[in-house]
Amino acid sequence: NHLRMEKGKISGRTQDVTEEDSEEEPKLKYERLSNGVTEILQKDAASCMTVHDKFLALGTHFGKVFLLDIQGNVTQKFEISSVKINQISLDESGEHVGICSEDGKVQVFGLYTREGFHENFDCPIKVVALHPQFTKSNYKQFVTGGNKLLLYERNWLNRWKTSVLHEGEGIITNIQWRANLIAWANNVGVKIYDISTKQRITNVLRDNVSLRPDMYPCSLCWKDNTTLIVGWGTSIKMCVVKERNPTEMRDLPSRYVEIVSAFETEFFISGLAPLADQLVTLFFVKENSEHMDEDFRARPRLDIIQPLPESCEEISSDALTVRNFQDNECRDYRLEHSEGESLFYIISPKDIVVAKERDQDDHIDWLLEKKKYEEALMAAEISFKNIKRHDVQKIGMSYINHLVEKGDYDGAARKCQKVLGKNMELWENEVYRFKTIGQLKAISLYLPRGDLRLRPAIYEVILHEFLKTDYEGFATLIREWPGELYNNMTIVQAVLDHLKIDPTNRTLLTTLAELYTYDQRYDRALEIYLKLRHKDVYQLIHKHNLFSSIEDKIVLLMDFDTEKAVDMLLDNEDKISTDRVVEELADRPELLHVYLHKLFKRDHHKGQKYHERQIGLYAEYDRPNLLPFLRDSTHCPLEKALEICQQRSFVEETVFLLSRMGNCRRALQMIMEELADVDKAIEFAKEQDDAELWEDLISYSIDKPPFITGLLNNIGTHVDPILLIHRIKEGMEIPNLRDSLVKILQDYNLQILLREGCKKILVADSLSLLQKMHRTQMRGVRVDEENICESCHATILPSDMAKPFSVVVFHCRHMFHKECLPSSGTLPGVQFCNICSAKRRGPGSGILEMKK
Repeated sequence: NHLRMEKGKISGRTQDVTEEDSEEEPKLKYERLSNGVTEILQKDAASCMTVHDKFLALGTHFGKVFLLDIQGNVTQKFEISSVKINQISLDESGEHVGICSEDGKVQVFGLYTREGFHENFDCPIKVVALHPQFTKSNYKQFVTGGNKLLLYERNWLNRWKTSVLHEGEGIITNIQWRANLIAWANNVGVKIYDISTKQRITNVLRDNVSLRPDMYPCSLCWKDNTTLIVGWGTSIKMCVVKERNPTEMRDLPSRYVEIVSAFETEFFISGLAPLADQLVTLFFVKENSEHMDEDFRARPRLDIIQPLPESCEEISSDALTVRNFQDNECRDYRLEHSEGESLFYIISPKDIVVAKERDQDDHIDWLLEKKKYEEALMAAEISFKNIKRHDVQKIGMSYINHLVEKGDYDGAARKCQKVLGKNMELWENEVYRFKTIGQLKAISLYLPRGDLRLRPAIYEVILHEFLKTDYEGFATLIREWPGELYNNMTIVQAVLDHLKIDPTNRTLLTTLAELYTYDQRYDRALEIYLKLRHKDVYQLIHKHNLFSSIEDKIVLLMDFDTEKAVDMLLDNEDKISTDRVVEELADRPELLHVYLHKLFKRDHHKGQKYHERQIGLYAEYDRPNLLPFLRDSTHCPLEKALEICQQRSFVEETVFLLSRMGNCRRALQMIMEELADVDKAIEFAKEQDDAELWEDLISYSIDKPPFITGLLNNIGTHVDPILLIHRIKEGMEIPNLRDSLVKILQDYNLQILLREGCKKILVADSLSLLQKMHRTQMRGVRVDEENICESCHATILPSDMAKPFSVVVFHCRHMFHKECLPSSGTLPGVQFCNICSAKRRGPGSGILEMKK
């Protein structure tokens, strides 16, 4: 009973292709209405059907009406007539039904009461329509359509009153009632009647008058309470009922109709239904056959189109293989819809097909069919959260299988992380599958290694595989995988077996050291790292506190990286003592010097007992740092240092030691005689600031013209140049003498200028400060009720300010009542603060001393 759906287009000649070949996803899915319907249509034929949200009402050519559930099971059966049922109408509540038949019978009754209207007319009644609110007491109205449109209303006497709404334009073939608007179609066109105002609003004429209206009937459907969709022949019009402006009414109806969209289709319209802003259209297709004399009827099409003002855009088009479609005419098809669930029923005499919008599950199935696994997996994850129907893992496995078949092993392995999740069984199956196809390397990158862990054997299988073919890859896994994932001893033994074949392989040795580290066999790891001179040796020592293990390996560590080793030893003196390091480095003085030098740089007092030893080490391996060491060390034996420096003819160091030992004259002599550096000699004399040294320097230089020039240029600020100039022999030729004398004069003038400048600044500052003091002393002093007399300690101001009073305020801020202040003393007009005079400080103290 499966339907075969094929794609087509709304414009141009349709070329059918099967759905399986189409890359465009269909919008609708289809299934036959079966169960009781199948049995009914085997013996009878469907003539009409009405859809309610709760049930279906099916009319047949043999005059029967069946009430069905949405699965097609029969719930009730009514024997109405012996001829075709033309129309079944239900109100919104689904409690009342209207039925008309070809023999003129009209019945309107309650499904639960069977009470109502029963009438036989002398002409066929094609359509009947109940008021949407018929069940409510105030709306007992319905209309029938034969050769005239009749309105039936129940009056207050419970009798039915009949009114003719329209006649004279042929058979009425369709009626659709929505709210207060009744739309109907006859041979001429479509009319709309407003039952609330009892006015006919409009007349939409039929376009293609050459088509027989009985063979190509009009299709009507309301999109909402004001929008009517009209399909007739190959023409579709969308009509909107609007309120007329009161100023334009005059004798016109209060409403009018505006056609907002009108366009032609390729095929004949058998039914219409709204779908949001789009339109579902059932087409009857008639094609010319080269092998037949009469027209060949093709399968009907169900299209979704987007109406535009003067055209339409095709959204989807499906050709349906309904039973006996070759024998059906355009009038044999009907399209009914259920607004609540967007269900569309295609009714034909021998088949009823249900069309439904495809949901997320259908979308996923289609993606899987098209092998769009990535999109299907993403859609399934969303669907799984919402409706929990699709097995995401199953989809994911299909995707992984597809990638493996394609040869994208890395892609398949990457998807395992997302798809397999925490399913250990699936993980292990995948590992063995990748092993079978020789792609363990691909899946190794994505194996779980966190909270979820597989059996150790799984990880060991992969490690053994890498160990056979890829040492670097094996080393990478050992670094990245936690050691708890596998049996460490098993892998260690495997590595040792490979080292028997290749004992110097650096990658294997490094990896073995890492395995020993995981197993806390740090001594063995340390031996390997030292043997390889591996940079991680220092990290290993620090991390695992292996200082006790390296006491006999200090030389090895320093040979590998001297600077880093020395820093490590100095940072951990509490774990490896300086004495122990010196002992280990006794046979390697060049390394010992580096260690002791850095120790001295960190702290001049540490290792002081080795300072004597360091003199020789500096002299042998690092003379540039010997002099700084001699200057900074306070524990260095000077005699020993002098002996070593003299033996090696280190003049600068010897000069420093002589001066430090107090033999400055000998030091100056060495500078003059051995270095012959007058500038250095002058600098030395300046440092010592000793008159005898200057005398020795002048005496040594007096017969050496270049030295005299140096002295003239530099000693002006330390020694009177006249002393030197008087001792210069007459006629001695001195280089640049004139420039030197000019410089002496310039220096003297500069000193005079500096003194004068300083004097001016001093005078200006003194005057400025004097003026500032005067301004300060001239300022007023605030006196208020908080101040007290320093003699009687009463408030300085009287309570009655109107009475005369006298107050004396000193610059020291002490205040007195005038009557409380002692007499002024022997100096007339001069008054002193008693408090400040007693303390021999403050203003007036100098005068007080004079008085005394």
